[in-house]
Amino acid sequence: MDTRSRTDLLDTARSFFRDNIYNRTEPILQQLAVGGQGSPAEQAEVWHMLAVILYDRGRFTKAIKTFRKALEIDPTFTDASVGLSIILNDLGRYEEGRKVFLDAQAALDKKNFDQDSVLKERLASKHYELADMYASHKKWDDAIEQYRQALQILPRKVEIRLKVVDAYLGKGEIGIAFKEIRHLVTEQPSNAAARLKFGLMLFQAKRVADAIDQWETVLLRDPDHPQAKEYLRMAREADETLMEL
Repeated sequence: MDTRSRTDLLDTARSFFRDNIYNRTEPILQQLAVGGQGSPAEQAEVWHMLAVILYDRGRFTKAIKTFRKALEIDPTFTDASVGLSIILNDLGRYEEGRKVFLDAQAALDKKNFDQDSVLKERLASKHYELADMYASHKKWDDAIEQYRQALQILPRKVEIRLKVVDAYLGKGEIGIAFKEIRHLVTEQPSNAAARLKFGLMLFQAKRVADAIDQWETVLLRDPDHPQAKEYLRMAREADETLMEL
């Protein structure tokens, strides 16, 4: 198979794969896998897509082997490492899943990781994806660990820091959650999402006046902020109810 034909087939497979048309994707991927040509990244991508299709069909053992095949070809292919981690976690093999991702991190460290901003963004997103998966299973410690890994790469990413707060709340560690959100608001006082979250936590802790202060601060910067206005209306109604009691 010449390079142009392979590229065309791979592009077609990617298109079908993105649209979840797996019955048309798989024959193309099988053809590409047998050929064994292309760059390591392209070969790993082929095996990764095959693994996802197998996973979707419930063929977990075969999917695990196929994800591992992708990582044998390119240990830095983070999509495959995350896919393998997720399936292992789904099967309750949590330590194996953790090791897969640690191995991927080590492989990336050898690949001039600090000089590759695109790669850093990609890995951070995969840590984030894996953390969300842990959170959905209420495995809060593992979720927090993965969010922290993402934050080591993108330390100012507010969305991730808010997820850490949510994980501590889910774990029942309210004091630590408040400490995290206070630090975030102090470091980024103009960030509306952080203040909205802080205000909601204060409101739930029955500190209505403090919650109102947070939401009013958001409205000072953005008078039409819809969520802040809604929270403020809710808080004032609750405050009036308390005064009537």
